[in-house]
Amino acid sequence: MDKRKCLLLGDYTHPRFHPLQGVDQQISEILNDLLTVQCSENKKMMRIEHLGSYDLCIAYNELWNETVSPQQTAGLLSYVSGGGGLIVLHTGASLTKRNELAQLIGGRFNGHTAYEPMNFKVLEHDITEGVEDFQLDEEPYHFEFDPFTDRTILLQYESEGQWLPAAWCHSYGLGRVVFLMPGHHESSFRHPALRKLILQAATWAARIPVSN
Repeated sequence: MDKRKCLLLGDYTHPRFHPLQGVDQQISEILNDLLTVQCSENKKMMRIEHLGSYDLCIAYNELWNETVSPQQTAGLLSYVSGGGGLIVLHTGASLTKRNELAQLIGGRFNGHTAYEPMNFKVLEHDITEGVEDFQLDEEPYHFEFDPFTDRTILLQYESEGQWLPAAWCHSYGLGRVVFLMPGHHESSFRHPALRKLILQAATWAARIPVSN
């Protein structure tokens, strides 16, 4: 039986901060037993005519200074609402510059403080099963949340005595969405906790049956 397919989107040619090189290999290794991973920097792959053949899309796009077209926006919205799985990793939060995609992802990025060692607290969910609290050097992303998304918080990070959301999941139409904040560079994806989170997020988002 053929494995399910995953599309990993990112930037090879002109990344400012987060190249897909190296990250692509790590994610392919993490998902090797579940999915065949195809990698691309072509934003046109977000159109529904391309996305429709994939069970899962992982967005590691670095689009802070670029515009996502209406056709690409509609493609992602149609893909997920029709039953597709979407994981947004770290810099993929740049998609939230578009109002429609901020609603799809469940929050809008509004800045980050300095790269630093961060303490992550794990909350209970199928995606976090077997993952313990961990520390990782990362950028603390901050978000503005809309009141309409019924999101489940998966991870929190500590900042100035408060615990803020670092990962969450929710349903969108017939599909499922996961956002994971960690993933600043290739070495982040070598951390066992993040590897397990990505694997279990893919299983959940793509509705892959878990064998006991």
